[in-house]
Amino acid sequence: MIHLVKLAVGVDSVEHMIASRRRRRRLHPQTPPRFVTRNMPRRADEILASGGSLYWVIKGVIRLRQLITAIEPVQDHNGRRCCALIFEDKLVATWPMPHRPFQGWRYLPPDRAPPDLAANSAAPPPEMAAELRALGLL
Repeated sequence: MIHLVKLAVGVDSVEHMIASRRRRRRLHPQTPPRFVTRNMPRRADEILASGGSLYWVIKGVIRLRQLITAIEPVQDHNGRRCCALIFEDKLVATWPMPHRPFQGWRYLPPDRAPPDLAANSAAPPPEMAAELRALGLL
């Protein structure tokens, strides 16, 4: 199993991401959530076969994930080949996990992916979660 991780550029919070997705859904109701990137993941078959997700980094912390349902070759507005990552509409909250900035997307092994945040539990603030993780308590 393998996942991807991506920075949510321009997104300030989980609430901002949810609002952006709702707005996009209203404007393009027939288009599934997607992200277009220049490079096709070489491990695309493994991502799809194992139920891989895209983990979103918001302000330096992994906070959400979306199940990847398809990976398709597409062309950008200039006719260049690129890749569309198609997601399930549902955003799943994860335990906050700090992540350094990077460009593009990266593979995320399952043992490094944060667990889903249970619907009935409250996550600690990102700073507290980072400290608890550094102490080996999370």
